[in-house]
Amino acid sequence: MGRAASARDAKDAGFLELVSTRTGHLYRSACLLTSGDTHLAEDLVQETLSRMYVLWRRDSWRTSRSARIDNPGAYAHTVMVRTFLAQQRRRSSTERPTGDLPEPEGRESDSTLRLTLLDALGRLPARDRAVLVLRYWEDRSVEETAEVLRSTSGAVRTRTTRALARLRSLLGDSLAELVAR
Repeated sequence: MGRAASARDAKDAGFLELVSTRTGHLYRSACLLTSGDTHLAEDLVQETLSRMYVLWRRDSWRTSRSARIDNPGAYAHTVMVRTFLAQQRRRSSTERPTGDLPEPEGRESDSTLRLTLLDALGRLPARDRAVLVLRYWEDRSVEETAEVLRSTSGAVRTRTTRALARLRSLLGDSLAELVAR
């Protein structure tokens, strides 16, 4: 019984190390995926970590293809993006308590630019938002993005091009005005 308890403690210590090193990065990516909604981002990170913990507690945690997961931090990001996309497919995921937030006073123009970008990002479809976050925020390659989204490299390139075009059309001249300040 002593060996089983020490093995369980070692697993828990490994999971706590993963949580302490990756939670901040997961949260920042989740904020972008949820268009700056910090509450939804926190929920998404918690859901991701709970799913990772279930995997972590297994004696030999494996993917569906029976290949060992060599990089748990990267796998956690994959779990988070897939969880986000699954949540977006639900009908209730589009409910919002309020449409507009009051303008904060005394903010710098950098925050105005950030809010404008987050607002435009939030108006994109979930898969477009996910591909832009993966490609440009997390700086993943086309192939890595395709693997996370369970898609082909060509589909990721096409979606990226179209998502950027949609983002540019949403921003219009407002981006040029904000950057010029």
